[in-house]
Amino acid sequence: MYKQEKRLIDYIVICINEFAKQCKISSKEAYLYLKKFKGIEFLKENYEAEHTVSLDDAVEDLKQVCSNNGGNIK
Repeated sequence: MYKQEKRLIDYIVICINEFAKQCKISSKEAYLYLKKFKGIEFLKENYEAEHTVSLDDAVEDLKQVCSNNGGNIK
């Protein structure tokens, strides 16, 4: 696996876990929610910018992206 791919995967895992923590849901529920409402896709497409912001900001971005795609976690 290339270093960049590993960094991306590590970052996505960190974001899923932080999202779960802040939303008080399990990591599995967070993953399924983020996958369904395009949060994971957003992280993949915007990694270069997103990994430069705080985790709190990344979680807020994920909430907004998912809300824009039909999600209801605020």
